[in-house]
Amino acid sequence: MDSDDLADSVLINLDVEGLTPETLKQERYEFSTTRKCCSYIKKRTFATFVASKKVLTTSDASPLWQCCEETFSDPCSIHKHVSNLHADEIEQLTTAALDLMLSQSEGEKDENESQLKDTSSWIPETSHVSEEKLSKGPGEVLLYYCYCQIQDPKLICAWQSELCSKLCLTGKVRVATEGINGTVGGTKTGTSLYIKAMLSHPIFKVMLVEDFKISEGSAECFHELKVGVYKEIVPMGVDPDIISYRLAGTHLEPEEFHKQVQSLLEDGSSKIDTILLDCRNFYESKIGQFRNCLAPDIRKFSYFPAYVDKNLDLFRNKKVLMYCTGGIRCERGSAYLRSKNVCKEVYQLKGGIHKYLEQFPEGFYRGKLFVFDERYAISFNNDIISDCRYCGAPWDQYQLCSTDFCCQLVLSCPSCREKGHTACCLVCQAKEQMTSYSLSHKEECECTDSRPRIPNDTL
Repeated sequence: MDSDDLADSVLINLDVEGLTPETLKQERYEFSTTRKCCSYIKKRTFATFVASKKVLTTSDASPLWQCCEETFSDPCSIHKHVSNLHADEIEQLTTAALDLMLSQSEGEKDENESQLKDTSSWIPETSHVSEEKLSKGPGEVLLYYCYCQIQDPKLICAWQSELCSKLCLTGKVRVATEGINGTVGGTKTGTSLYIKAMLSHPIFKVMLVEDFKISEGSAECFHELKVGVYKEIVPMGVDPDIISYRLAGTHLEPEEFHKQVQSLLEDGSSKIDTILLDCRNFYESKIGQFRNCLAPDIRKFSYFPAYVDKNLDLFRNKKVLMYCTGGIRCERGSAYLRSKNVCKEVYQLKGGIHKYLEQFPEGFYRGKLFVFDERYAISFNNDIISDCRYCGAPWDQYQLCSTDFCCQLVLSCPSCREKGHTACCLVCQAKEQMTSYSLSHKEECECTDSRPRIPNDTL
């Protein structure tokens, strides 16, 4: 038995359930050679790939796996299938995971030195700009992301905090070893200097000016500045070492995406084998969406993988056209969908709805574009596709549920608000009359499960 056969044998008989993240954390520093490290990462990658094929069953039922339109009832058979037909994907994921792990190890090794690095060279000179120009005047909001290798996220985080503070910017910036994701607001003077600083940084030199989506707004769109280090720059809840953005679907420029949607809407036969997939949350798709889209009934993006797992037959042998606000959720979402090996093709809108609307404000996307700041939504056309939660009148302006223990959004028109209908549902409206100190703060309300799907995610 040669080394390749031995490796295949190990994978086929691998204890998937026993290979846990805790095991990796315990053993990652015990590798004596790069060869052993690579072997372990490959086994972990293989195990996670197999686990992603597991089908949800009842607690007392035997486990099942589905892959390439086949169902497997025992671990050995699914392991053989993955080993024989998905070796290239495992190799690609292993390489990506190994590169990232080695960079993380190097970053941890140099952590003390990194903290001593001076970030001043990455801060733009502002002596020629008055404080008033940075804090007052016409403003805007920037939305951007960049997938790239960051060996020292803490250093980048410190730089971002210093940079934004100096430029009087507020907003949210997520930094991880896989890249950066930010939404910041301030004066046009401040945001212009911010873009220049980003493009001049050696790590983010791969970015272009076009990668920054710009909308009307200011620093007041955010309560404060939040910059932090995270595992993922978009919270999908799946290890980016395994389901990497590198496996994302094919990017389509807004012009090509527009043509694809036009063809889908005009050609009735294409509806049979094509899905226009909105991978945002239900409250986002409620106030704005592409015509004839499939909008999953999910509360947050971390529910998207479970939605895909439960609806694999929906995507089987289909061409998928995927879109989100700025493109970042599609990077990981399309990679996850592709990992299931059920779709014929997976495409994504480059730059997201934001870039599409810049070119096609009266195109196939109708309604508002939801944004995660105090504005809640921005408008490119005058259509109102949603209605009041209580009376059904056309309405698309969100406000927070009036109860201090619930942070869901509600569409309640002025007339209904005058009548006291200011909560997200009747349950919360009743609780508002109770003593709130006895109720815990909840991100989701009981009404989430009873909300109508927007639209029904069936074809």
